[in-house]
Amino acid sequence: MDNGEPLEHLDVLVVGAGLSGIGAACRLRQKLPHHTFAVLESRGAIGGTWDLFRYPGVRSDSDMYTLGYSFRPWRGGKAIAQGADIREYVTETAREFGVEERVRFHHRVLAADFSRATARWTVVVERPRAGGGSETVRLTCSFLLSCTGYYRYDEGYTPEFPGAGEFGGRIVHPQHWPTDLDTTGRRVVVIGSGATAVTLVPNLARDAEHVTMLQRSPSWVLALSSRDHLADRLRGRVPEGLAYALVRTKHIALATATYQFTRRWPRRAREVLRERVAARLPEGFDVERHFTPDYDPWDQRVCFVPDGDLFRALRSGRASVVTDGIETFTPTGIRLTSGAELPADVVVTATGLNLLFLGGMALSVDGEPVDPADRVTYKGMMLSGVPNLAFALGYTNASWTLKIDLVTEHVCRLLALMQRRSHRIVVPREPAAGQREPLIDLDSGYVRRAAGLLPSQGGATPWRLHQNYPLDVVGLRHRRVDDTALEFS
Repeated sequence: MDNGEPLEHLDVLVVGAGLSGIGAACRLRQKLPHHTFAVLESRGAIGGTWDLFRYPGVRSDSDMYTLGYSFRPWRGGKAIAQGADIREYVTETAREFGVEERVRFHHRVLAADFSRATARWTVVVERPRAGGGSETVRLTCSFLLSCTGYYRYDEGYTPEFPGAGEFGGRIVHPQHWPTDLDTTGRRVVVIGSGATAVTLVPNLARDAEHVTMLQRSPSWVLALSSRDHLADRLRGRVPEGLAYALVRTKHIALATATYQFTRRWPRRAREVLRERVAARLPEGFDVERHFTPDYDPWDQRVCFVPDGDLFRALRSGRASVVTDGIETFTPTGIRLTSGAELPADVVVTATGLNLLFLGGMALSVDGEPVDPADRVTYKGMMLSGVPNLAFALGYTNASWTLKIDLVTEHVCRLLALMQRRSHRIVVPREPAAGQREPLIDLDSGYVRRAAGLLPSQGGATPWRLHQNYPLDVVGLRHRRVDDTALEFS
């Protein structure tokens, strides 16, 4: 039981042992070897997203030369990698850099309170009790680094579907894929049009009788090769570190240029994406209805199709796309608003995520509750008025890890500066009143649903969250960490 006395004090407490948390731990080990730290993980394994998601074909939606860590080259053969390979990469990195033993599994952070008098966080953690059941314990730390991502691990988002209780088949959500589910020879309907649906359809179509992707509205999609031909040519011919740096730079430049093109010339970007999709589909396919959204590219994420596998499944006839609304589930399938009925034995609700900031931990400062939604982000990594706290959120328009690398580097620089100057507290000042915008600049459903849960961003640096890697390299890696927006004491 929690007796109110902290078990131990650490210099840094990292929350989350996924791609972000392990990367942060490795940076701390490299840059601040004399700092004590631990990694708290609510689940029982390293890997985060890549350990949680086990649905057929789960893979990266970014190339591994940028989703991988800058300090440890990705050695896999494919640029678009399978989830199991990414999980192994993260685990091997933790082992190689000596941080695996710093991870404390089944430790879920419930709350954290910062005391200005002691310059410490007191963190309340739930963990298993040796004799069974669970207990809460307290740890203290000088700096708290949240690497929990931004979605709930215990549940995905599933809308209320009329008649779902009458359906005679099985309804599953990809976030918690049943190990006993066999779709061989069965009729499957995948509800959704995002990255998960685009991944599931071709993988399920290999053995299912038929797979239908049922979407209320389409998403922008783009076929890419799962291999990087430059990486293949360089492998074994130049030193590994140089090859990795060259390929990584290429992908960063290409992603940045593509995003800037789509935002500056959205009409032309729409034409290009539509033409590329049409070229991969059978003649007469209704591209306008099924693959041409009414929003511009990168208003929501663009979905990537490795090696065009989705289009091959559609051409083969083993998969199809239906764009329509759901009127109700029936005992044998789904009746659409058009009156048509889709027969189904299995329905997969690839309907999205529920967002959760800071892993759901309750924050307070000197006992006063802190609502993140009332705060403004500093450099996309700290909250105004909250001392000694940083969080790692990746890009929405590029590889997640590109931003995580920069944030964790910057945190290490900040901690090193505080150590040199004997500072114990750092806090972003409250910004002047002015423009406030949503933290995540996407119009996706999961972002809209969480509008009241996330902090906001300001209109100018350093309160602005730049979805731009070159700008962030300058701001986070090369500029001073002790700017006037921070108060040290």
